[in-house]
Order: sequence, then C-alpha cells, then structure tokens
Amino acid sequence: MFRGIDEVDWASMEHAYGSAEDVPALLRGLASPQPEERERSLDGMYGAVHHQGDVYDSTLACIPFLFALIASEDVPDRGGVVELLASIGGGTVDPQDGDEEYAASDDNCAMARAAVRSGAAVFASLVTDRDPEVRRAAPTALVRFLGEPARVLALLRERLAEETDDRVRLALAEGLGLFARLYPASASPAVDCLVRLGAAAGEPGLRLAALGQLASCAPEHLPADLVPTVVELLRERSRQLRVPDEPERPETDTLIGHLRRLRPADEEGSQLLRTLHTALGGRVGDRIALLEGQLTSPDATDRCNAVWMSAGLFREWRASFDEPVTLIGEQLRADDERLRDAAVSVLEDLFALAVPAANHLAELVAARPESRVRHWERGAPSLGGPLKALARSGDPRAVPLLAEVLELPEVPKDIGYVIPYAGPAATALAPLLRARLADVPVDSPETYDRAAPLLTALAALGDGAAAPDVLRLVHLVPGGLRNRDPLLAGAAHALGELGNPDAIPALRTLLHTDCAVTAAASLWSLERDPDAVLPALTRELTSERAHRRRAAAEALGRLGTPARSTSPALRRMLGSDDVWERTTAACALWRVTGDAEAVLPVFRAAWLENAYTRGTIASCLAELGPAGAPLHDLPHAELTNPRRHRARSGGFGSHDILEDEQLLRACREAVEDGRQGARQEGA
Repeated sequence: MFRGIDEVDWASMEHAYGSAEDVPALLRGLASPQPEERERSLDGMYGAVHHQGDVYDSTLACIPFLFALIASEDVPDRGGVVELLASIGGGTVDPQDGDEEYAASDDNCAMARAAVRSGAAVFASLVTDRDPEVRRAAPTALVRFLGEPARVLALLRERLAEETDDRVRLALAEGLGLFARLYPASASPAVDCLVRLGAAAGEPGLRLAALGQLASCAPEHLPADLVPTVVELLRERSRQLRVPDEPERPETDTLIGHLRRLRPADEEGSQLLRTLHTALGGRVGDRIALLEGQLTSPDATDRCNAVWMSAGLFREWRASFDEPVTLIGEQLRADDERLRDAAVSVLEDLFALAVPAANHLAELVAARPESRVRHWERGAPSLGGPLKALARSGDPRAVPLLAEVLELPEVPKDIGYVIPYAGPAATALAPLLRARLADVPVDSPETYDRAAPLLTALAALGDGAAAPDVLRLVHLVPGGLRNRDPLLAGAAHALGELGNPDAIPALRTLLHTDCAVTAAASLWSLERDPDAVLPALTRELTSERAHRRRAAAEALGRLGTPARSTSPALRRMLGSDDVWERTTAACALWRVTGDAEAVLPVFRAAWLENAYTRGTIASCLAELGPAGAPLHDLPHAELTNPRRHRARSGGFGSHDILEDEQLLRACREAVEDGRQGARQEGA
C-alpha cells in the first residue's frame, strides 16, 4: 500500500505549515487500526496537506498513496479518504456554482485533477463496496472523474435499483443530478429517473432528494405545488424517521472531531434540506416559513437541521430575520448538545443580527462557565462560541465575562479580535488588556500570536495609557523574530489609534522600515505634519509590492489636500491592472484633489468588476455628496438587491454578513448624503 513512500523526498516539499516531512506519518495513520489515529491523520491531511482546499507539491505526491488506501478493503474509514481524494481533485465543484474551470488557474490544481481522473476507474468498483460509507462517497467521485458518461449512468441506475441502504440511495440520487448538470447532452435518462423517484409513493426522503436535484438540473419537471409538496414530505419523513446507526467514532480534539460533533444526528435530513434550500434560492419568504416550521418542531433533530440550513440563508440573502434568529436562540435551552452547538455556531457569524438571541446566549454563558473558552488538542485555546456570539452582538453583558477570561492563565488567541465588537462597555477591559500585553515576551516565537490580538483590541478601544506597553514591543523586539514586520505594523497602527504623542519618536524611526506606511499613517494622526510623512508615502507608491502601494495610497487619502503633490502618481495608478489598486487610488485622488470627474468611471468599473470593492466605494461616494450623483444608481441598486454582495458558492467568510450589513449602511448614507447635498444646492 505504501510501496515507495520512503523514496519520496518529502523534506524537499511543502504544505501549509512548511516542510512536508511529516506527511508519510499522516498517510500511514490513515490506515492505522486505531480510530483515534485515523481521525487525527485525516485532520492533519485537511489541516496541512489540503489546507482550505489548497494543493501543494506534497498534496500531489500523496495522490497515488490515497488511491492505494481506498482500494484496500482492509482499511477502515475509507469513505473519508474517498472524500479527501475527490476534494483534492476538485470534486466538490458543481457546474451550477459557476466555478467549473477554477482548477485551470493553478498548475497544482490542474495536475491534481488530471491525476485523480487517471485513477478514476477505482470509483466504479467502490459503488459496490461492502462498506456503506464508501458507497456513499463513491457516486460524486464517479460522476466527477470517470469521464465515461454511458458507463457512469448505467452504474448509477443499476445501483439505485439494487441498493438497500437509504443513505446510499440518497447519494445515488444526488449523483444523478450531478450527472445531468455535468453531461447535459446525455441528461435525459437521468432526469427521467429523477422524475420517477420524485413522484413515487413511499420513501419521502428519496422523493425530497429527487425533487431537489430536479430543481437544479430540470426545474421544468417540478410539480406546480412544490412548496406544499415539500412541506408535506418533510412532515411524512419526520413521522417515519429512523436515524440510521452511525459508525462509532473516537472523541478527539481535532477540527474534524469538532465538526462531526456539530453535525446533526440526522445528516441525511440535513443534506435533503440543503438541496431544497438551494433549489428554492431567492424565494426567501418560503424558506423562512419552512425554517420557522422546523424550528418549532417537537423533534430536536428536525430543529437541528433547520438551524444549519438557516446559516446559508442568512449568509446569502437580505431580509428581516428576527423571528428565525429568535427561534434559533431558543434552541440554546435544549438538552441536546448537538442542537445547542449548531445554534451557537450559526449565531457566532451574525454579529448584530444575533441581537434577538442575546438573552438566550447570556443565559447559556452564565449557566455553563466551561463554554467560555474552547480548548484544542493543538495550539492555544480560543474564545468559546456562546461568549463570542454574545460579544459580537454588542451586548454589554459579555464584558464582565470577557474580563474573567482575560484573567485566566492562558488567554484565548482570538479574544482581542472579538472585544472591538462588544460595544462601549468594552472600554472597561483596557487595564486587563494592558496587563496581558505587558506579559508578552518580546523575543519568543509566540510573540506575534500573543500580541497581535491584544494590539487590535487596545487600538479599537483607543486606550492612550497602553502606549508604553506598545512602545516596549517597538523598542525591544529583536531582528529576525518570526512575524517581526507584521508585529511592528500592528504596534504602529495601535500607536496611531491610542493618540499618545509620546509615540511620535518611535513612529519616526519606523518610517524607514517595512511598516513605513502604517507608521506614516499613525504619525499623521498624531502630529499632522505632511513634511514628516510624505517622503515615506511617496516612496511606497512605487513599491514593487502591490499591497504596499495600495496602503500608501490609502494613507495619502487620509492626508487630503496636503498630499496634493502625489496626485500625478495617484492618477497613474488609476490605470493599474489591479482593481483594488485602481479603487484605492481613486478614493485617495478624490480626497487629495476633489477631482470627481477622474474617479467616477473608475468607481463604476470596479463596482461591477469586483463586488468586494463596493464597501470602499460606497463610503467614498458618501463623501462626494452631490458630486457622486452620476453613480447613485449603484447604491440604489444595491439597496434593492435581495442577495448579499459576498454571497458565493463553494465557500464563505466568518465576516461576510457583517461586511454586507456595513455595505448597506454605507449605501444608505451615500444616497441620503447625496439627497441632502442636492437639497442644499437647490436652496
């Protein structure tokens, strides 16, 4: 199985955390007789070798050994390895996501896809494997990689007729839907099969799966009364539900173990709902009604499924979600740990939208002190989900609890990034934050990891008394320290926000380092001397590094008219190939020169090219007032768009909802400021 593994020069390869010399141990661990070791090895593969979907040279070198693992029936838990291999090959991408050719943009991804395709014949044998978990994982990989449509379709239909495991039948139905989307010229038999499954008596789960797949590949075949049909099938399924026995899994403090514990007991029901919600798309009212019906179900499993489905709805669409969020908050009182954990996980990413659930969050954190900190098998602890969600909602009840956590022997690694959202009451935490920053050693490999979150929090609180502790880092951190430059940049930013003039000499010395832009911006905020900062910012405008050019332009925009001498360089940046560089330069040019005519075309093009630029542009439009009127159709359209600007298939960020809500506020401000300016001009 591992023939030749020791002949591979793993030490010359890399993964997300450096040298890949530990990869052979991970691969061997996947075949271990010990379930704990198998889970830790799979967690390591996803965490390092295939980190966040990335493909490294070491990932490519693993592919032959992963194929050997899934081909050996003596290896337990091969279903997870099949899923890993399919993910490495890009097997999670669906044509309906609009990202079908994403792998071609990266040589490693393209080579991984080719390598998995070359060995895809093994997936045909796995659809009849004795392990049902392997059979569940096989259909997607088979459809995605085998490349023989007639053979694939025949196998799917044959297995659907013979398979007795309900969960595998569901996977086969999903495989038919994926086949129809991948091979539209050969889709008709697959669609016919799905139509029959969707109309057949019995098996409400399979009927739901078929209807969901039809919605994505052949919506013209859906029943006219889709929503009531779906609701009735869900009720029928709940009445008949017998959650199948899951394979016994180890209790490990790995990310995989944590995610598994978060998953609902009825994973099949969760998948069915995910498919249905995807099919309903922008019919937000129907989706909210469906969620509310499930969130009030007497069955905890149904409620758990609804909680997970709500996350996608909240991330993708704009609406009033007070009622479903309130109902999710009520799940925090449940005895079912999976249900509570699912509710917390969803509420964490809602920020201010979690306010309707704040009372329940506060009750949970008070009743369960152990929930305030999350400990991991590897690395520093993090802030517990309930307390994080409560603080991010801006609830002042989080502040005394955060104070208790700050006094623990080991501070959660992310607490400083959460505190800025806790509202005005968080200023009471400044003395504790200063004390913890004073405890950070200046010459440790952990200096940056420990100091950066604390600097973020102190900067957000504007605690001027923290300046001496911040300056200690600037003066004493040695050269060659890991992440020294980001650490100094964080310190320089904090010094500017703290407003203490004692920091001016230190910031002047930083003008000649790699964090010159941050130092210049902070120095400007403290003494308003353009002669002190313009040389450094002008120099950085021509840096070979795009992020430094953008940062310099942004800083010059803060100077305003005193930076007028840099306007020719800023105008040249308007022609950059990088949309962010153009956007940042346009904002700066407006603030420096007031030349709206030059920047409006840049803003319109960037707004349409990259949705992520919209928050920056909307904020600048609010400054333009009536001068931005030719672009007011853009924020108007955004305010009427029901879909969040960061909504995308195949991934999401923890701050997507927050940043979309911030964009909406900026758009409303831009439109209103434009109206007020027009009224003033008219008067």
